[in-house]
Amino acid sequence: MTKTTATIATEHGWKYVQQLCKHWSHKLQVELGDNRSTVRFAEAVAEMSADDAALTVVIEAASPEVLERMQGVVSSHLDRFAFREAPLPFAWTAA
Repeated sequence: MTKTTATIATEHGWKYVQQLCKHWSHKLQVELGDNRSTVRFAEAVAEMSADDAALTVVIEAASPEVLERMQGVVSSHLDRFAFREAPLPFAWTAA
């Protein structure tokens, strides 16, 4: 398993996470809690959390190739919901 993390400065992170989870809940297993969420894909898991200052995304995937693809999937979807701030500055780092 490979893992990566990105933290994005935004005051609206939790709103974006909620919208994204609602969007994905029709096709994926989604758990939404207090300022935290988990989305389970076929070969990866995305955990997102937010506070008043930032949104943090952690992705764990079966391989580096899947991890790279999932970074694009998660960031592009979050950018859609954050269209007023997009593109969000995702700086992925190995975790």
